[in-house]
Amino acid sequence: ACICEKNKRVTNCRLLSDGCWCDSVGSGVTVNCGTLTSKCLLMKAEMIGSKSGRREKPKDAFEDTDGLYDPVCENTGVFKAKQCNGTTCWCVNTAGVRRTDKHDADLKCNQLVRTVWILIEMKHAKRSMPLQTDNLNGFFKGLITSRYMLDGRHVTVQYEEPIITIHLKQNSSEKSPEDVDIADVAYYFEKDIKGDSILRDNLANITIDNERLHLEKTSVYYVDEIAPEFSMKSLTPGLIAVIVVVIVGIVAGIVVLVLTRRRKGKYVKAEVKEMNEMHRGLNS
Repeated sequence: ACICEKNKRVTNCRLLSDGCWCDSVGSGVTVNCGTLTSKCLLMKAEMIGSKSGRREKPKDAFEDTDGLYDPVCENTGVFKAKQCNGTTCWCVNTAGVRRTDKHDADLKCNQLVRTVWILIEMKHAKRSMPLQTDNLNGFFKGLITSRYMLDGRHVTVQYEEPIITIHLKQNSSEKSPEDVDIADVAYYFEKDIKGDSILRDNLANITIDNERLHLEKTSVYYVDEIAPEFSMKSLTPGLIAVIVVVIVGIVAGIVVLVLTRRRKGKYVKAEVKEMNEMHRGLNS
């Protein structure tokens, strides 16, 4: 027996010549505990015991608005391009995030589109002094490379008080079979930040400038190598309302313009008629 340091959602752990291997809960797929487990298998394990299936920008960047669902995974652990819930289906990217509208079971998802850029945006609580940018960059880059095993060349950090943005960039040509995927890294990191760590040692200690960092909000945005395929139906009610108001305003402006021109035309015609009558009177 052995302990899986990189994933506590496993069972039947055994020590082999090349390290600790365990079965992922919910799928039974054997995983290597020396590296990160795929996000798809982690989501499937998280669904065990969950009844609801949900828990509480660059161009084309989008958020995961669906939350947790019970995914279908390939034998390798990656997401199947097409995911369904009953008769409702949709296409996902390599991060398992929906990138199309929801359709019926006839939907075709020809390929699993790769997520090449993930932005993790965090807002910290009010501070008496801004964070030291160099210390901030060094901390988060070091955390991601050591704790989540991602090569530092895929990580950049930006800071504009109070927003910290971590950029994870990795296209298919930059990832070898042995490398961790940025989608898995982002999932592990987000779980740590939200207090639901997947790693055996639980929470990451986020202490910068000798002070624990308190985060108020974390948002994750995904950029795929092919733009998502959302229709107008996917727009938020607020955005739709704005669009409707703008359209109504334009229509109202056109109506006023037409009415004004009509009235002006009638006035000109009446004036001409009166002038003709005056001329007739003088001539008589």
